Amino acid sequence: MAIVNVYLTFNGNCEEAFDFYKSVFGGEFPYKGRFNEMPPQEGMPPMSEADGNRIMHVSLPISKETMLMGSDTGGEWAKDFKQGNNFSISVTAAGKDEADRIFNALGAGGNITMPMASTFWGDYFGMLTDKFGINWMMSWNEKQNM
Repeated sequence: MAIVNVYLTFNGNCEEAFDFYKSVFGGEFPYKGRFNEMPPQEGMPPMSEADGNRIMHVSLPISKETMLMGSDTGGEWAKDFKQGNNFSISVTAAGKDEADRIFNALGAGGNITMPMASTFWGDYFGMLTDKFGINWMMSWNEKQNM
């Protein structure tokens, strides 16, 4: 069975926002990564120091079942940032077949912004905007027990 969480996107103030959420909900960040920690990608120009220090991904457990996740946007993605509409629904599938099934069903009539593929962080991951304009992130990681 899939798990659904909210994924928030910020334009440079993700760390400040998540430090605030941590003060409200408590807990610890199991992961906080920055864009400058990503391995170099062929065809991608080097990023500025400011963009490199932005948050690539952060997660904060709210309960056993719920995780608040987020990142900063930057570069070409920043032009589409709109405060108030800066979230995606993140689905973590129980298996690769389920991830593909849900991703393909949600993507029907929508716009696939990142096809499902294996990533450097170990997830099978993809992103899309459905035909109703809702942003979705789909992931599966064979090392996670669900």
